[in-house]
Amino acid sequence: MPQLILASASPRRLQLLAQIGIVPDAVAAANINESPRKGELPHLHALRLAEEKTRAVAAQHPGAVVLGADTVVACGRRILPKAEDEQTARKCLTLLSGRRHHVYTAIAVVNAAGEMHSRIVDTSVRFARLDTREIDAYLASGEWNGKAGGYAIQGLAAAFIPWINGSYSSVVGLPLHETRQMLRAAGFLLS
Repeated sequence: MPQLILASASPRRLQLLAQIGIVPDAVAAANINESPRKGELPHLHALRLAEEKTRAVAAQHPGAVVLGADTVVACGRRILPKAEDEQTARKCLTLLSGRRHHVYTAIAVVNAAGEMHSRIVDTSVRFARLDTREIDAYLASGEWNGKAGGYAIQGLAAAFIPWINGSYSSVVGLPLHETRQMLRAAGFLLS
């Protein structure tokens, strides 16, 4: 069986893979520019980044199966940033409050022969209307730091989400059903 390389530094993706019994042989984050291109739609942005990350890591690990992914939170055509500061997280939460948005996670897999296959998983998420105290309390938790859209569905923000349509694990960062199918198709046999 070929080696499996995870092209992501995300600890959540590593945990999600472990949840279904998959432990990569190595983790290798790709150093690429993740800025959206002018006019790039959110789902295509996620797909481009997943493919670029996977390609970059596959070039360093010939003969391995390489799995890459990227998650984008979008309100309409607007791509929400990863919240690196409290002000950005507050803007994201205020925008999401009382609205439905989409979380796009793109998966790309390069098989041992160097062939790439990819797909996008689209999940709709509805946020409850948040008041200032709720936003302030969530910001005080620090859980938003580094999260796309400024929230983590698997944490305290779960209390803000009355409804999702799609893959919960995709919102966390990796759609497990689709990932398992793609790894199996790439020759990484799962027990």
